[in-house]
Amino acid sequence: MNNALLEFVKKNQLIVWMVLIAAAILILNSSKNLPNKNQELPPQNNDNNKDLLSGTRNAIVDATKPTAPEIIGISNWINSKPLSLESLRGKVVLVDFWTYSCINCQRTIPFLNGWDEKYGKDGLVIIGVHTPEFEFEKKLENVKAAVIKASVKYPVAMDNDYLTWKAYKNNYWPRKYLIDAQGRIRYDHIGEGGYEETEMMIQKLLLERIDSLKFNGTAFSQIKELTPANRGQSPETYAGYGFARAELGNVEGFKPDEIVNYAYPKSVPIEAITLEGKWKNNYGNLEHVGNGSGKIGYKFKASKVFLVTEGKSSATILLNGKYLDNWNKGEDVQIDMEGKSTVEFLEPRMYRLIGGNLEFGENLLELETSGDGFAIYAFTFG
Repeated sequence: MNNALLEFVKKNQLIVWMVLIAAAILILNSSKNLPNKNQELPPQNNDNNKDLLSGTRNAIVDATKPTAPEIIGISNWINSKPLSLESLRGKVVLVDFWTYSCINCQRTIPFLNGWDEKYGKDGLVIIGVHTPEFEFEKKLENVKAAVIKASVKYPVAMDNDYLTWKAYKNNYWPRKYLIDAQGRIRYDHIGEGGYEETEMMIQKLLLERIDSLKFNGTAFSQIKELTPANRGQSPETYAGYGFARAELGNVEGFKPDEIVNYAYPKSVPIEAITLEGKWKNNYGNLEHVGNGSGKIGYKFKASKVFLVTEGKSSATILLNGKYLDNWNKGEDVQIDMEGKSTVEFLEPRMYRLIGGNLEFGENLLELETSGDGFAIYAFTFG
């Protein structure tokens, strides 16, 4: 510092200190407006963040969540023209993977129907991605019939080649993904249940999306868990050798791609499909061959029994050696004037054989069938 400047500082110390203090205050205030790595940046006012319905709210962007894969490889759309997640940006989208003969999926659909009716007008779009488990579930007419029967009004995409399924790396029926207005997956749930939790998330994402959507805290009063505790009930049991998790109840066992004349054993083992007559062992099913009679036995632990079939057959149904009655029969069983219980298998779908009034425990179901080409795919329970 030269002598002239030093002399000026000595004579004007007060002024110099005031200038330094003012500069420090200015720097401090400026630093408060700078973001740091722990501070959430306010949403920017641009077209991507603007709420597309009201135009008044900046949507919340959670960059930590993955962008939802696009819906691809769809062979047919039901209830809708072809859709894409890109075209639905700005909406809240629920993607539900299902297949129509799956009992777990069927029990979930009433909740999906309810949410579609309840929140569709507020920006929720449900897409049922139908990814088939069995070959007959790939047919458009079969899926259309199932959609009508279940009163599904939301869009259904037929993912016959599993391309969307694979894009989501999914392995379950049913499985729900919730996608926010920015196209990010914010929630997913595997299987049945979790209905209140799912609806809470639907509401959260809709509230982010639009200011005018309000709830009073009692929105869940109509939602009830319909799925009972498992209590050790019998597992889903597949008939095709390619899907089977257990052996048959016959000593002959599975013979891949062969026709086997099965002898009915004296005692039917627990939780094993047991046969009598000629049956062809297919990869996905067991198919009755010829015009002779056939028999299917299954000893189970459950209150309800369902069977997925294809082909036509008229069958007599017995429970513990007796005909069913109006108390324990399923919806697809008829009781004639003589008290005989029968079921007509006419189309590929899941049939309700035992209703919900059967006391939970070990019971033997037997079907005496006829009809060449009649095939069984899987027993499921409730």
